[in-house]
Amino acid sequence: MKKQFFAFLLLFVGSASAQAPIGVFDSGTGGLTVLEAILSLDAFNNRTGKPGADGKKDFANESFQYLADQANMPYGNYAGENKTDLLKENIFRCMDFLRGQTFQTRLDGRWNPQRKAPVKMLVLACNTATAYALNDIRDRVRSDKPGRPVIGVIDAGSKAALLHQQKNSGTIGVFATAGTVASDGYPRTLRRMATDYGLKDLSIVSQGGFGLAESIDRDWSFYADTLTRTRADYKGPSLQHKNYPIRPELMQVYRFDTTDHRLLCEYDDQGRCTEIQLNDPVNYTRYHLVSLLEKMLAEKFIRPLNTLILGCTHYPYMRDTIRNVLKELYNHQEKGVYVYRSVLAPVVELIDPSVETAKEAYVALRKQHLENRKALSFSNAYPRAEFFITVPNIDEPSVQLQPDGWFTYEYKYGRQPDPARQDVQVVPFDRTNVSEATYNRFKTALPAVYTLLLKAVFP
Repeated sequence: MKKQFFAFLLLFVGSASAQAPIGVFDSGTGGLTVLEAILSLDAFNNRTGKPGADGKKDFANESFQYLADQANMPYGNYAGENKTDLLKENIFRCMDFLRGQTFQTRLDGRWNPQRKAPVKMLVLACNTATAYALNDIRDRVRSDKPGRPVIGVIDAGSKAALLHQQKNSGTIGVFATAGTVASDGYPRTLRRMATDYGLKDLSIVSQGGFGLAESIDRDWSFYADTLTRTRADYKGPSLQHKNYPIRPELMQVYRFDTTDHRLLCEYDDQGRCTEIQLNDPVNYTRYHLVSLLEKMLAEKFIRPLNTLILGCTHYPYMRDTIRNVLKELYNHQEKGVYVYRSVLAPVVELIDPSVETAKEAYVALRKQHLENRKALSFSNAYPRAEFFITVPNIDEPSVQLQPDGWFTYEYKYGRQPDPARQDVQVVPFDRTNVSEATYNRFKTALPAVYTLLLKAVFP
């Protein structure tokens, strides 16, 4: 069976054939929300390719490779550390992996190369990667024969936000990683596309969700469920943080969850909290939504926030929390005054770019005649989906690891770009490089993806 698979694989190594898999990429597991949208999409007639559901999933005949650059995530912090060149290097390596033919497994203390198929399409399910590298990636794959389509999430999210603004004019919020916000990718794209939707003079506000994606993906520097007290290596918002300070006068507005060490405080000898550290994704969400509305008040926005782009693929995991906190803030009163109603609409449309990205991917496949029209017989030799993740290469002498086995913050963002350095390896998802709690989150939030994970990771 394996020999037959490798013969089949080699048949299309040099050309991205219609039977090749689609590559979906993110800095972590957040991009699985895009893969879920792709797997669930029924927006086109598969016979004609025209818009309109036909009762059949649009990607039913397709196979997939998902890659999470977990070793180097979160991407959102590279800009703040002045390391966008290093960020691009990481992204390009991941693109080369998806276009390539090998991955690694670890056996008896050695890395062992294994064969895989190259992908026929690249879907950047990462807003930061799209903002900083989309055009460069398209240039890099231009010589591929036939050309591989490259799809990013920012255009898709912008289109959906502008469609909502056509119906209800207000302020568009961009809730994204700090790196995506620093790139100005969404405001630029929104303004560029606005005339196509008959819109002028857009009102846009951005909030960098520093630490939120990291906490969702359980990055040690921002969240650790084993902690019971504050620590020196915490990197998230705090009372003393220069760019993301927790404001004591807003504690009644944040309404942080203090149960089960989700909020860590350091007390003085009089029992007063002298330091605060967030230790749960819900508390990160609360902090940033309050900060966003406080910014709008300070800058005297005239139009209330009525559209919020979830500009990081991790954020849809927090959709219910975001919706509930916004409702809570709309009803927040101080001395009989509704504090935020001048800058917050009673209902905010949450824009998840995933569905629009899936639609763009389908259209691109049809345009380049790369859709697989013949149903494949998926098997262990030719799987429906493969899930890969980058891990630290423990054989690389320069690598510095923190207690959970991943790169230290200082190493991750302090090293210099070096194309020759091999400090990560790409391996399949397993029970150690992805936590059980994360798999449980997939089971609840991403049923289609989880079904494939059961076959790939828990056969």
